Amino acid sequence: MNSHWDASAIGHPYDSWGPALASAQWIFMVYFVAINLAYLILNYISAYQIVRYMREFRANYLPPGLREYQPPVSIVLPAHNEEKSVVASVHSLLKTDYPMFEIVVVNDGSSDRTRDVLIEAFGLVKVPEAYRDRLETAEVRGVYGSARYPRVRMVDKAKGGKSDAINAGINCVRYPLYCVVDADCILQPESLSRVVRPFLEDARVVASGGVVRVLNGCTVSNGMLSKVGLPDRWLPSFQVVEYLRAFLFGRMGWSPMNALLIISGAFGVFYKERVIAIGGYRDDTVGEDMDLVVRLHRNLCEEGRDYRIVFVPDPVCWTEVPTDITSLGHQRVRWQRGLAESLWSNIGLMFSRRGGAAGWLAFPFMLVFEFLGPLIEVVGYVSMIVLALAGMVPLQVFLIFLAAAVGMGILLSVNAMLLEELSFGLYARPSQQLRLFAVAVLENFGYRQLNSCWRFYGTVLWLLGLRQHHRWGHINRDGSWQHQPPENETTPADWHADGNRRP
Repeated sequence: MNSHWDASAIGHPYDSWGPALASAQWIFMVYFVAINLAYLILNYISAYQIVRYMREFRANYLPPGLREYQPPVSIVLPAHNEEKSVVASVHSLLKTDYPMFEIVVVNDGSSDRTRDVLIEAFGLVKVPEAYRDRLETAEVRGVYGSARYPRVRMVDKAKGGKSDAINAGINCVRYPLYCVVDADCILQPESLSRVVRPFLEDARVVASGGVVRVLNGCTVSNGMLSKVGLPDRWLPSFQVVEYLRAFLFGRMGWSPMNALLIISGAFGVFYKERVIAIGGYRDDTVGEDMDLVVRLHRNLCEEGRDYRIVFVPDPVCWTEVPTDITSLGHQRVRWQRGLAESLWSNIGLMFSRRGGAAGWLAFPFMLVFEFLGPLIEVVGYVSMIVLALAGMVPLQVFLIFLAAAVGMGILLSVNAMLLEELSFGLYARPSQQLRLFAVAVLENFGYRQLNSCWRFYGTVLWLLGLRQHHRWGHINRDGSWQHQPPENETTPADWHADGNRRP
């Protein structure tokens, strides 16, 4: 007896849609080859650039005599319901090894004790400071300053969303460059110096971004990253490899071509006047970080300006990632919607006469592989499974294709892991490297497919015109990476307001 289904013997149910599935499968095969070829090219460019970068800057990042010439920077810290992590983040920023900076925390109508813990920790009081309303925002209730920590100020405002909070921070900052840092992020002492360096090297630079790493599993003491570790749970562990792949290969590959379309909202430096000139951050999108960068490209290209938006491959910013499926799913749906909104509202950049590599290479790549990709992937996998079950595709062919898809995913993940170890080497212990390798392999069996489903769902929601009601993409945080020092260790009170330790 033939084990395959005989379509003609049962009223040929596949006659109507079988050819359509087969055609969809051919489209999926072409897409699979194209996207992996593109990723391999980006991998090659990134590997070359990172090796070159490490050779030039690893030994002595910035000569001591030039440090005083670094331009002053305003750090904007938007916060909504971040009472567990915001104080540690500000203490981390205060220890920044940078000559002149200020920290402007924007409390965006928090319903928890975010405002109170900031006032208690830094001795903030309301001050009669002039507030320039250059970008329209929700009501600002007051500006707070501290005599004990003169670098720290707080803007207290009504809830308006993350974009609105950043705009309020921009209205309040004093310096020409501003750096956006999420309230759950921890910086290393030289983080700001490293990400600002492109502005010193090239006057055409208008924005710069750096690597974001996973904080889960690490230890933070006195606002400083004291121990680099890996998460104990599998879900955040998968995201460690995912972040390595996205930043070291994805964004590093586009930067040399001046085609970087994303600077992470968790850590990026921008030229203030240029951002104000394009109207600041939009509050009608959930992907305000990518939207801003794409609009910068579009406006600067339309004006015919010679500019640069660059990426720095240093591990400069650490952030807590979701530890539960629900939070992670909401985050990825949100990211996909933000991608769709950013691309659609700036579609004029694609193939524009002055678009350069951003308009002719990066934008079509994002549109075809990142926006349409989840639709093609999910439909392709489903059609392949249906065709295999229907006997229209031999089982051997299905298994070979599945092995090729998984194998390519493993190759890209392992390459990212190896490049990290050969360059920055943050996970130096053999046990950490072995775990990273295991994670790089296992994430291709379920996790990446689940990510595709979330992105598929986000794309469908956007196509159906269903709006996101909340403007803050919060995840459940436990703050377990924060270490409370014993009595014989230094505490925040043992440090000067400028971040230097007291003798």
